[in-house]
Amino acid sequence: MVKRSKGYQQVAKLVDRSQDYSPQQAVAMVKKTAHARFDETVELHLRMGVDSRNSSQQVRGVALLPYGLGKKVRVLVFAQGEAERIARDAGADFAGGDELIKKIEGGWLDFDTAIATPDMMGKVGKLGKVLGRRGLMPNPKSGTVVAATDLPRVIEDAGKGRVEFKLDRTAIIHVPLGKVSFEEDKLLGNLTAVIEAVMKAKPVGVKGQYVKSVSLATTMGPGISLDLKTALVLSSG
Repeated sequence: MVKRSKGYQQVAKLVDRSQDYSPQQAVAMVKKTAHARFDETVELHLRMGVDSRNSSQQVRGVALLPYGLGKKVRVLVFAQGEAERIARDAGADFAGGDELIKKIEGGWLDFDTAIATPDMMGKVGKLGKVLGRRGLMPNPKSGTVVAATDLPRVIEDAGKGRVEFKLDRTAIIHVPLGKVSFEEDKLLGNLTAVIEAVMKAKPVGVKGQYVKSVSLATTMGPGISLDLKTALVLSSG
């Protein structure tokens, strides 16, 4: 059994475990349960009704958070020639080819998202074990392998609050929504954007209940269960 801190135990008493909260109530409650000395991240957790072992039922996609994540997103672009120039002009924090790959092989990972042009993927592929474990590997399915002409748009989206989501081995999706210091309406707006994106990413072959449960929590706080029906209505406006 995990031993919880006194701060956790105190705020956990605020949450009624037998209640499923509306999205608005859950957002208000998650702010009350923050107890760390830093600005905690608010996280969304969705338990999915899919088979995580079935390749045809993988849930993966991208959500654009209208209010961002509350931090500067450091964008790296694997590109060369004209594409590298376009990436730098578009505001990429780091752009380049062989020299960046060698730097990452040496242990450097001071960036938050990675984008690549298709011609670079042959070289970037050898970084799979390093970047894959951290969710940083460029992938066409997540929109992070793009033509040079699309780099300005993708780099801008990444800076605003572009988050990738994917199913884990236990059929749960974990997505950051922003900081506890965000106003409630901004957290709710980001929550709506993520749920909409997850619903749009539903695999064609999935039958039955697609989303089984939804909950919110801060980095150090207790889980807060959302009323599933009310939460999913967000995706339909």
